[in-house]
Formats: sequence, structure tokens, C-alpha cells
Amino acid sequence: MNSAERLKVVKKHVIGGAHEPHIHNRAIKGVSQQEERKYKYIHVRTVGKGSNVGYIELDRPSALNALCDPLMLEVSNALDDFESDDSIGCVILTGSNKAFSAGADIKQMAPVAKYADIYKAKFLSQWDKIASFRKPLIAAVNGYAYGGGCEIAMMCDIIYAGDTAKFGQPEIKIGIIPGAGGTQRLPRAVGKSKAMEMVLTGDPITADEAKQYGLVADVFSAKDLLPKVIEKAEKIAANSHLVTSMCKEATNKAFEMTLAEGLHFEKRMFHSTFATVS
Repeated sequence: MNSAERLKVVKKHVIGGAHEPHIHNRAIKGVSQQEERKYKYIHVRTVGKGSNVGYIELDRPSALNALCDPLMLEVSNALDDFESDDSIGCVILTGSNKAFSAGADIKQMAPVAKYADIYKAKFLSQWDKIASFRKPLIAAVNGYAYGGGCEIAMMCDIIYAGDTAKFGQPEIKIGIIPGAGGTQRLPRAVGKSKAMEMVLTGDPITADEAKQYGLVADVFSAKDLLPKVIEKAEKIAANSHLVTSMCKEATNKAFEMTLAEGLHFEKRMFHSTFATVS
């Protein structure tokens, strides 16, 4: 996006005022409607006036969106498609009003409960695509975000919550520990003491508590959550897609580097933006 195009975007938002979010049912660029209909556990479409925001909705209501392997494979495939679509500048991951996701599928875990089988199968490794996705990814959470549901929300770049949302890591209650970031990302978000309380007791926190501790960016009413999140995503997608990816990468480095290393990396990324045409 050049400077003239940026000016048009700014004028549209400042002069045009607020707008209602739009939902589009077109297939992802390069993906036919027939291929899109093959998804069994998720709904995939684009949203926003410019159809430049990807939208993935978990849809396994009978199991409160429990994260079975086929569902997570579909999420990974949808993210791959959005990542390769140059028109998409941001993606939203959401669930139902009752449950974002109640966690990993316990019934699926039971038959492979032996250590050797789980190790060989690289259990949960297909979840990594959410964390490695290069474009901005927003979790819109209503209802339960327990166990793996909380963990995949934390893999996203921003979490917005409906006022009915609850976040928890209850794995201790069935004799296991979190396996997809609950003991690693949660302390970075809410601090050691609160994270310890959550993983050792299995007790959840409310949406307002999650905002207070820094786990979520903001809380909206349950009915307003998706419209508000779509507006936020449109604002992000209106910026240079290249520079937003660079900004995301630099911010994530803050959790992996010393301050000196992070500042050096940031400076080099900052310098490189002057070589872009975005």
C-alpha cells in the first residue's frame, strides 16, 4: 500500500465513520467452493467490507468444539490457504457462543494413552501451525476456552473475549499437565503466581479476570464480540501486509530473546522497512 492508498484508508475511517462488518461467503482465493465444502468440523469464509479478513469458525457442537486431529488438520489447512492468499491481511479464529473449545478430545486420546504411541505420533504437533502462522491471527472467544482451547487461543496474536468467556487449564483434574503451551505461554501472559494457581487447581478465570491479568486485550458483550473483532481485524488488514508480518515477528521475539538481542533485532527490522514498497 503506497502513501496515497494509506491516505484514502485513513479518510474512509475518519470521514466515513463506523460501519457494520460484512461477511462474505466466497471461497478462499485459489480454493473452489466444492473444495471449501469438504470441511467437516470448521466453517471458512472471508469477512469485512473488503473481504480481506479470513474467518475460521470451529464447528463441532456435540463435543463443545473438542480439538480432535481431523478438526485441527482442517484448521491448519485453512490457515495455509489464508497465508498464501495475498488479499488476506488478518484472520479470526472463533467458536460458538457456548464454547470456543472445551479442549483436546479426551476420547481420541484414550486409545493412544501409551507414551511410546503418543511420542511416535507426535501428538499435538499439528497444532503448531496456529503459532507459526505469519499473518496477524485473532482469537474471538465466547464461552469455554479450557485446556487445549485456552492454549490455541494463546497461540493467537490477540485474544478478544465475550463477557461469558471462561479460560482455564483443568488438565490436572484428569492426571495430566497442559501439553500445548499452558505451562509456558500462560505464565508469560498472567504472571507466574496466577498461572501456577490455574494449572495446579484447574480452576478457570472469567473474561474480566482474564483482561485484568493481561490474557485478553478487551472484553465485549457476547453478542457484540464478532462485530467488534471484525472491525479490529479490518483495521489491521488495511495496513501493509508485509509490515504487519514484520511487526508481529519482532514482537514475538520479545518472548524468545534477551532485551539486548531483541532491541538489535527490532532495529534491523525497522531499517529493513525502508527498503519495502508497502
